[in-house]
Amino acid sequence: MLVALWIVNALLALAFVATGLLKLVRSKAQLKEMGLGWTDDSPPAVIRTIGVAELIGAAGLILPLATGIAVILAPIAAVCLAVLMVGAIPAHRRHGESFAPPLVLLVLAIASAVLGFVVAL
Repeated sequence: MLVALWIVNALLALAFVATGLLKLVRSKAQLKEMGLGWTDDSPPAVIRTIGVAELIGAAGLILPLATGIAVILAPIAAVCLAVLMVGAIPAHRRHGESFAPPLVLLVLAIASAVLGFVVAL
C-alpha cells in the first residue's frame, strides 16, 4: 500500500507543482492565451492564491511521507486538493473548457486520500 501511495502522490504532486507554478509565473493574459478562459472571471490575486494552494498541497502530499513526521497530513492535503478540483470542474465547464484534467486530478486526489488514511491508520 505504501508503494501505491508514493506513486499516486508523486504523480499528483508533479501535476500540482506544474499547474501551481504556471499560475504564479504567468500573467493573466498569458494564462488566457494558453486556453485557461476561467481566468477572465478571476482577479490576479485569486489566480495566484490558487497557485499557492496547489504548491502547498503538493508539498503536503510528499513532505510528511518523506520525513515520517505527521504522516496524517498527506491524506489531509489530498482531501484539500480534491476540494480544490471539485471547484475547478464547474469553473472550467462554465467557460466551455475541458473538465477532464481537473476530473482526473480529483480522482487521483481521492485515491491518494484513501490510500493515505489506510497507511496512516
